[in-house]
Amino acid sequence: MAQTFPIIALTPGEPAGIGPDLALTIASEIKRCALVLIGDADVLTQRAASLRTSFSFKPWLNRDMATPGVYLAQVPCAAPVVPGRLNVANAPYVVRSLERAADGCLSGEFDALVTGPVHKGIINDAGIAFTGHTEFFAERARVEQPVMMLATRDLRVALATTHLPVSEISRHITPALLERVIDVLHRDLQKHFRIATPRIVVCGLNPHAGEGGHLGREEIDIIEPVIKRFAARGMAISGPVPADTAFTPSRLAQCDAVLAMYHDQGLPVIKHHDFAHAINITLGLPFVRTSVDHGTALEIAGKGEADASSLRAALDTALSMISK
Repeated sequence: MAQTFPIIALTPGEPAGIGPDLALTIASEIKRCALVLIGDADVLTQRAASLRTSFSFKPWLNRDMATPGVYLAQVPCAAPVVPGRLNVANAPYVVRSLERAADGCLSGEFDALVTGPVHKGIINDAGIAFTGHTEFFAERARVEQPVMMLATRDLRVALATTHLPVSEISRHITPALLERVIDVLHRDLQKHFRIATPRIVVCGLNPHAGEGGHLGREEIDIIEPVIKRFAARGMAISGPVPADTAFTPSRLAQCDAVLAMYHDQGLPVIKHHDFAHAINITLGLPFVRTSVDHGTALEIAGKGEADASSLRAALDTALSMISK
Protein backbone atom coordinates (compact mmCIF):
# COMPACT_ATOMS: atom_id res chain seq x y z
CA MET A 1 0.00 0.00 0.00
CA ALA A 2 1.37 3.42 -1.01
CA GLN A 3 2.50 5.73 1.75
CA THR A 4 0.04 8.58 2.18
CA PHE A 5 1.82 10.75 4.73
CA PRO A 6 5.07 12.74 4.53
CA ILE A 7 8.27 12.07 6.43
CA ILE A 8 9.92 15.25 7.68
CA ALA A 9 13.40 15.53 9.18
CA LEU A 10 13.93 18.18 11.85
CA THR A 11 17.31 19.30 13.18
CA PRO A 12 17.04 21.15 16.53
CA GLY A 13 20.29 23.04 15.86
CA GLU A 14 22.51 24.44 18.61
CA PRO A 15 21.88 22.18 21.62
CA ALA A 16 22.44 24.95 24.19
CA GLY A 17 19.89 27.23 22.52
CA ILE A 18 16.12 27.15 22.18
CA GLY A 19 16.17 24.67 19.29
CA PRO A 20 15.53 21.65 21.56
CA ASP A 21 12.72 23.56 23.31
CA LEU A 22 11.07 24.29 19.98
CA ALA A 23 11.55 20.75 18.69
CA LEU A 24 9.83 19.38 21.79
CA THR A 25 6.89 21.75 21.31
CA ILE A 26 6.46 20.76 17.67
CA ALA A 27 6.87 17.06 18.47
CA SER A 28 3.97 17.27 20.92
CA GLU A 29 1.71 18.58 18.13
CA ILE A 30 2.52 16.09 15.37
CA LYS A 31 -0.47 14.31 13.86
CA ARG A 32 -0.24 14.35 10.07
CA CYS A 33 3.34 13.29 9.35
CA ALA A 34 6.25 11.24 10.58
CA LEU A 35 8.62 13.70 12.24
CA VAL A 36 12.19 12.47 12.52
CA LEU A 37 14.27 14.47 14.99
CA ILE A 38 17.95 14.36 14.05
CA GLY A 39 19.80 14.81 17.31
CA ASP A 40 20.80 13.51 20.72
CA ALA A 41 18.14 11.66 22.71
CA ASP A 42 19.74 12.60 26.03
CA VAL A 43 19.72 16.32 25.17
CA LEU A 44 16.04 16.24 24.27
CA THR A 45 15.08 14.10 27.24
CA GLN A 46 16.97 16.35 29.66
CA ARG A 47 15.48 19.47 28.12
CA ALA A 48 12.01 17.99 28.41
CA ALA A 49 12.66 17.37 32.11
CA SER A 50 13.80 20.97 32.66
CA LEU A 51 10.69 22.20 30.87
CA ARG A 52 8.53 19.80 32.87
CA THR A 53 7.06 18.25 29.76
CA SER A 54 6.91 14.70 28.48
CA PHE A 55 8.88 13.49 25.49
CA SER A 56 8.51 10.11 23.86
CA PHE A 57 9.78 8.89 20.52
CA LYS A 58 10.44 5.77 18.53
CA PRO A 59 13.95 5.08 17.21
CA TRP A 60 14.18 5.83 13.50
CA LEU A 61 15.08 2.77 11.45
CA ASN A 62 13.96 3.37 7.90
CA ARG A 63 11.20 4.80 5.77
CA ASP A 64 9.35 1.51 5.43
CA MET A 65 8.62 1.24 9.15
CA ALA A 66 7.22 4.75 9.53
CA THR A 67 3.74 5.74 10.65
CA PRO A 68 2.64 9.25 11.69
CA GLY A 69 4.37 10.18 14.93
CA VAL A 70 7.71 11.21 16.40
CA TYR A 71 10.99 9.41 15.75
CA LEU A 72 14.61 10.06 16.61
CA ALA A 73 17.70 9.44 14.50
CA GLN A 74 20.48 9.46 17.07
CA VAL A 75 23.43 11.82 16.59
CA PRO A 76 25.35 12.05 19.89
CA CYS A 77 26.73 15.22 21.44
CA ALA A 78 30.37 15.11 22.51
CA ALA A 79 29.86 16.87 25.85
CA PRO A 80 27.03 17.49 28.33
CA VAL A 81 24.72 20.34 27.34
CA VAL A 82 23.84 23.20 29.69
CA PRO A 83 21.02 25.41 28.38
CA GLY A 84 22.33 28.86 27.58
CA ARG A 85 26.02 27.87 27.59
CA LEU A 86 27.78 27.34 24.29
CA ASN A 87 30.37 24.57 24.20
CA VAL A 88 32.78 24.41 21.28
CA ALA A 89 33.08 20.64 21.80
CA ASN A 90 29.50 20.21 20.55
CA ALA A 91 29.92 22.21 17.36
CA PRO A 92 30.81 19.08 15.31
CA TYR A 93 27.57 17.50 16.57
CA VAL A 94 25.56 20.33 15.01
CA VAL A 95 27.28 19.83 11.65
CA ARG A 96 26.88 16.05 11.80
CA SER A 97 23.15 16.43 12.40
CA LEU A 98 22.88 18.66 9.32
CA GLU A 99 24.88 16.18 7.26
CA ARG A 100 22.65 13.30 8.38
CA ALA A 101 19.49 15.22 7.56
CA ALA A 102 20.70 16.45 4.16
CA ASP A 103 21.94 13.02 3.12
CA GLY A 104 18.60 11.52 4.14
CA CYS A 105 16.77 14.02 1.95
CA LEU A 106 19.11 13.41 -0.98
CA SER A 107 18.61 9.64 -0.75
CA GLY A 108 14.81 9.90 -0.54
CA GLU A 109 14.71 8.74 3.08
CA PHE A 110 13.02 12.03 4.08
CA ASP A 111 10.56 14.11 2.08
CA ALA A 112 11.68 17.48 3.44
CA LEU A 113 13.93 19.09 6.02
CA VAL A 114 13.08 21.68 8.67
CA THR A 115 15.96 23.23 10.61
CA GLY A 116 16.21 24.91 13.98
CA PRO A 117 18.65 27.73 14.74
CA VAL A 118 22.40 27.18 14.82
CA HIS A 119 25.12 29.40 16.27
CA LYS A 120 27.56 30.13 13.43
CA GLY A 121 30.13 31.68 15.73
CA ILE A 122 30.68 28.59 17.87
CA ILE A 123 30.88 26.38 14.77
CA ASN A 124 33.60 28.61 13.34
CA ASP A 125 35.32 28.73 16.73
CA ALA A 126 35.62 24.96 16.46
CA GLY A 127 37.63 25.37 13.27
CA ILE A 128 34.76 24.36 10.99
CA ALA A 129 34.18 26.64 8.02
CA PHE A 130 30.46 27.41 8.15
CA THR A 131 28.76 30.39 6.53
CA GLY A 132 25.18 29.30 7.01
CA HIS A 133 22.58 26.62 6.33
CA THR A 134 21.98 27.86 2.78
CA GLU A 135 25.57 27.51 1.67
CA PHE A 136 26.08 24.29 3.64
CA PHE A 137 23.18 22.47 2.00
CA ALA A 138 24.08 23.77 -1.45
CA GLU A 139 27.59 22.35 -1.10
CA ARG A 140 26.28 19.06 0.30
CA ALA A 141 23.85 18.73 -2.61
CA ARG A 142 26.41 20.02 -5.14
CA VAL A 143 24.12 22.84 -6.20
CA GLU A 144 25.75 25.81 -7.90
CA GLN A 145 23.13 28.42 -7.04
CA PRO A 146 21.00 28.20 -3.92
CA VAL A 147 18.63 31.08 -3.22
CA MET A 148 17.67 32.22 0.25
CA MET A 149 14.05 33.30 0.42
CA LEU A 150 12.39 34.65 3.54
CA ALA A 151 8.64 34.37 3.80
CA THR A 152 5.67 35.21 5.95
CA ARG A 153 2.06 34.35 5.25
CA ASP A 154 1.78 37.19 2.70
CA LEU A 155 5.30 38.34 1.78
CA ARG A 156 8.24 36.63 0.06
CA VAL A 157 11.69 38.21 -0.16
CA ALA A 158 14.54 36.43 -1.96
CA LEU A 159 18.19 37.47 -1.76
CA ALA A 160 20.66 37.85 -4.61
CA THR A 161 23.56 37.57 -2.16
CA THR A 162 23.51 36.14 1.34
CA HIS A 163 26.22 36.19 3.99
CA LEU A 164 28.73 38.71 2.69
CA PRO A 165 30.42 41.73 4.24
CA VAL A 166 28.84 44.90 2.89
CA SER A 167 32.17 45.88 1.34
CA GLU A 168 32.05 42.82 -0.93
CA ILE A 169 28.44 42.93 -2.10
CA SER A 170 28.85 45.07 -5.21
CA ARG A 171 31.53 42.93 -6.84
CA HIS A 172 29.46 39.78 -6.33
CA ILE A 173 26.42 41.19 -8.15
CA THR A 174 27.12 40.16 -11.72
CA PRO A 175 24.83 39.45 -14.68
CA ALA A 176 25.59 35.72 -14.38
CA LEU A 177 24.69 35.67 -10.67
CA LEU A 178 21.43 37.56 -11.17
CA GLU A 179 20.41 35.34 -14.07
CA ARG A 180 20.96 32.20 -12.00
CA VAL A 181 19.13 33.61 -8.97
CA ILE A 182 16.13 34.81 -10.99
CA ASP A 183 15.94 31.49 -12.83
CA VAL A 184 15.84 29.56 -9.54
CA LEU A 185 13.37 31.97 -7.92
CA HIS A 186 11.00 31.86 -10.88
CA ARG A 187 11.17 28.08 -11.27
CA ASP A 188 10.64 27.29 -7.58
CA LEU A 189 7.77 29.75 -7.24
CA GLN A 190 6.11 27.73 -9.99
CA LYS A 191 7.13 24.31 -8.69
CA HIS A 192 6.69 24.62 -4.93
CA PHE A 193 4.19 27.46 -4.58
CA ARG A 194 2.15 26.61 -7.67
CA ILE A 195 2.21 30.16 -9.08
CA ALA A 196 1.81 29.74 -12.83
CA THR A 197 3.19 33.17 -13.75
CA PRO A 198 5.27 34.53 -10.87
CA ARG A 199 5.48 38.32 -10.64
CA ILE A 200 8.92 39.40 -9.42
CA VAL A 201 10.03 42.87 -8.35
CA VAL A 202 13.79 43.45 -8.31
CA CYS A 203 15.39 45.98 -5.97
CA GLY A 204 18.24 48.24 -6.94
CA LEU A 205 21.51 48.05 -5.08
CA ASN A 206 22.14 51.73 -4.45
CA PRO A 207 20.02 54.42 -2.78
CA HIS A 208 17.27 55.59 -5.16
CA ALA A 209 18.28 52.70 -7.45
CA GLY A 210 21.40 54.62 -8.40
CA GLU A 211 19.72 57.96 -9.16
CA GLY A 212 20.33 57.60 -12.89
CA GLY A 213 23.98 56.73 -12.36
CA HIS A 214 24.79 59.54 -9.94
CA LEU A 215 24.80 57.16 -6.94
CA GLY A 216 26.30 54.12 -8.64
CA ARG A 217 26.05 52.38 -12.00
CA GLU A 218 25.21 48.80 -10.96
CA GLU A 219 21.56 49.36 -11.87
CA ILE A 220 22.38 50.68 -15.34
CA ASP A 221 25.22 48.33 -16.20
CA ILE A 222 24.14 45.08 -14.54
CA ILE A 223 20.68 44.84 -12.99
CA GLU A 224 18.48 46.55 -15.58
CA PRO A 225 19.89 44.66 -18.61
CA VAL A 226 19.27 41.33 -16.88
CA ILE A 227 15.68 42.31 -16.07
CA LYS A 228 15.09 43.38 -19.68
CA ARG A 229 16.36 40.04 -20.98
CA PHE A 230 13.98 38.10 -18.74
CA ALA A 231 11.07 40.42 -19.57
CA ALA A 232 11.73 39.90 -23.27
CA ARG A 233 11.27 36.16 -22.71
CA GLY A 234 7.85 36.78 -21.20
CA MET A 235 8.66 36.76 -17.50
CA ALA A 236 6.57 39.08 -15.31
CA ILE A 237 9.54 40.93 -13.84
CA SER A 238 10.11 44.60 -13.09
CA GLY A 239 12.77 46.89 -11.67
CA PRO A 240 15.26 47.85 -10.55
CA VAL A 241 13.20 49.80 -8.05
CA PRO A 242 14.52 51.70 -5.03
CA ALA A 243 14.49 49.43 -1.99
CA ASP A 244 12.77 52.10 0.08
CA THR A 245 9.68 51.90 -2.16
CA ALA A 246 9.81 48.22 -3.15
CA PHE A 247 7.85 47.19 -0.08
CA THR A 248 4.95 49.62 -0.24
CA PRO A 249 1.52 47.95 0.00
CA SER A 250 0.49 48.99 -3.51
CA ARG A 251 3.61 47.48 -5.08
CA LEU A 252 3.48 44.30 -2.99
CA ALA A 253 -0.13 43.78 -4.01
CA GLN A 254 1.10 43.35 -7.58
CA CYS A 255 3.95 40.89 -7.02
CA ASP A 256 4.59 37.40 -5.71
CA ALA A 257 8.18 37.94 -4.56
CA VAL A 258 10.70 40.73 -4.13
CA LEU A 259 14.34 40.12 -4.99
CA ALA A 260 16.63 42.08 -2.67
CA MET A 261 20.27 42.55 -3.53
CA TYR A 262 21.72 41.73 -0.11
CA HIS A 263 20.95 40.30 3.32
CA ASP A 264 20.16 43.45 5.27
CA GLN A 265 18.18 45.00 2.44
CA GLY A 266 15.57 42.25 2.69
CA LEU A 267 15.64 40.73 6.16
CA PRO A 268 14.75 43.80 8.24
CA VAL A 269 11.59 44.26 6.18
CA ILE A 270 10.39 40.69 6.53
CA LYS A 271 11.15 40.54 10.25
CA HIS A 272 9.37 43.81 10.90
CA HIS A 273 6.44 42.62 8.84
CA ASP A 274 5.79 39.46 10.88
CA PHE A 275 8.72 38.32 13.00
CA ALA A 276 6.88 35.54 14.82
CA HIS A 277 5.85 33.75 11.64
CA ALA A 278 8.80 34.57 9.36
CA ILE A 279 10.66 31.59 7.96
CA ASN A 280 13.68 30.87 5.78
CA ILE A 281 13.37 28.74 2.65
CA THR A 282 16.27 27.49 0.56
CA LEU A 283 15.35 27.44 -3.12
CA GLY A 284 17.32 25.61 -5.78
CA LEU A 285 18.00 22.45 -3.76
CA PRO A 286 16.90 18.99 -4.91
CA PHE A 287 14.86 18.77 -1.71
CA VAL A 288 12.60 21.06 0.31
CA ARG A 289 14.28 22.86 3.20
CA THR A 290 12.63 25.40 5.47
CA SER A 291 13.81 26.93 8.71
CA VAL A 292 13.07 29.29 11.52
CA ASP A 293 14.14 32.86 10.84
CA HIS A 294 15.56 33.64 14.26
CA GLY A 295 18.59 32.81 16.37
CA THR A 296 19.41 30.51 19.25
CA ALA A 297 18.14 32.85 22.02
CA LEU A 298 20.55 31.38 24.54
CA GLU A 299 19.23 33.61 27.32
CA ILE A 300 15.84 31.86 27.40
CA ALA A 301 16.89 28.29 26.55
CA GLY A 302 15.32 25.76 28.87
CA LYS A 303 13.09 28.32 30.57
CA GLY A 304 9.81 27.58 28.80
CA GLU A 305 9.72 31.01 27.14
CA ALA A 306 10.55 30.07 23.54
CA ASP A 307 7.89 30.84 20.93
CA ALA A 308 7.51 27.99 18.43
CA SER A 309 5.52 30.06 15.92
CA SER A 310 8.35 30.30 13.38
CA LEU A 311 9.23 26.60 13.56
CA ARG A 312 5.55 25.71 13.30
CA ALA A 313 5.24 27.93 10.21
CA ALA A 314 8.38 26.34 8.75
CA LEU A 315 6.91 22.86 9.19
CA ASP A 316 3.56 23.89 7.73
CA THR A 317 5.30 25.47 4.73
CA ALA A 318 7.42 22.38 4.13
CA LEU A 319 4.32 20.21 4.17
CA SER A 320 2.60 22.57 1.73
CA MET A 321 5.61 22.64 -0.61
CA ILE A 322 5.75 18.85 -0.92
CA SER A 323 2.00 18.32 -1.25
CA LYS A 324 0.81 17.27 -4.66
